[in-house]
Amino acid sequence: MRFNKYILGSLSLALFTFTSCSDDDSTIEETGISIPQTYTFERNGITTVDFEGQSSRLLMLQEMGNYIKDQAAANAIVDATVLNNMYTNTNNPFSTTDLNESGKQLRNKTAASRDYFVNFGGGGSSVEQASVRSYFEAQFDDANAASQGNTASASVPGFYVDGSSTRLFAANGLEPQQVLLKGMMGACFIDQVVNNYLSLAVLDESTSRDDNTNKVLVSGKSYTNMEHKWDEAYGYIYGAGGGKYWDSYINQVAADADFSSVKENIEVAFRKGRAAIVANNYTLRDEQIAIIKSNLAKVPAVRAVYYLKNGKTNLVTDNGAKAFHAISEAYGFIMSLRYTNNPETNAPYFTKQEVDDLLAELIAGTNGLWDVDYLNIHLDIIATKIATRFGFTVAQAETVN
Repeated sequence: MRFNKYILGSLSLALFTFTSCSDDDSTIEETGISIPQTYTFERNGITTVDFEGQSSRLLMLQEMGNYIKDQAAANAIVDATVLNNMYTNTNNPFSTTDLNESGKQLRNKTAASRDYFVNFGGGGSSVEQASVRSYFEAQFDDANAASQGNTASASVPGFYVDGSSTRLFAANGLEPQQVLLKGMMGACFIDQVVNNYLSLAVLDESTSRDDNTNKVLVSGKSYTNMEHKWDEAYGYIYGAGGGKYWDSYINQVAADADFSSVKENIEVAFRKGRAAIVANNYTLRDEQIAIIKSNLAKVPAVRAVYYLKNGKTNLVTDNGAKAFHAISEAYGFIMSLRYTNNPETNAPYFTKQEVDDLLAELIAGTNGLWDVDYLNIHLDIIATKIATRFGFTVAQAETVN
């Protein structure tokens, strides 16, 4: 990467040459670093924050999910080719020119982190990467099969009406749209946050630390390489605005008293870590990485348990679309556990094999989710396994709305 040799003239400027959009900044007295109340950082009056690529990918996944939902609502065929084009951003598949011409795509960022799938530190490999991408592509085919006009039933993919909503379910009862959305939130978004952009292998790569210390800016940009990598991690959580994906689920988890600190912990750590980078305080930066990793991992764990129990409740009341919808969300969140990162081990809280075993257990009944007797037992078992690993109770997660 080419850099401008733009170096600030003094250490004091290097330490404190950012400003916040708020005049009411809090100060961490022990470090002397001013932490802005919002994620706003500037240099010489110009913003140094840029996560445009991450915003694009969040919006791309949203359009993929909406396409399946809208086709189902219209009793129309879901075209797997359209979804493949969206996944790879080919043939102008999106509703805006900005997305079509962004040069970004979801497929090449799926299971693609430095720590887990390049350096293989988290047990990943190129074989697993290919398998993960193929699995999501299989959801396109499952959605297509379910949209052919049949009513969903055991071993039959099709439509299932849930009040005013029409949903599509695969032959095993899973909802391809929810498996895609929640699974991609893990395999792409979380993986890129905690195993790539917050990886020291990425943040401190080559001359990145020296360049950041000396405030050598990326060519033609207002930021250092390290600042930008941190912003890209932030963008996968908050980059689409309006509380989408992980931003939304962080809020939902934190709305429960048992997990009320999660939201603030993550938001403050992102701001404090970014300020630490500006101030060249790499010890403080690394402390914030650990906070983000441990708190973010709780979100798919809590939501997986919540949706498993919500699904069981709905099995009793209607044994239908609401139950399968909730369980499909749980399935996707369980998939996401494989991409979490325990900062104490730099490995996932659940290994790939453990996640695969949980997913297999969930659909191991006769005809998958259609085996209600099997589900009523194993939904509780799986929920307990997840809650126990993360140190909370099933009852605590059940109260999250």
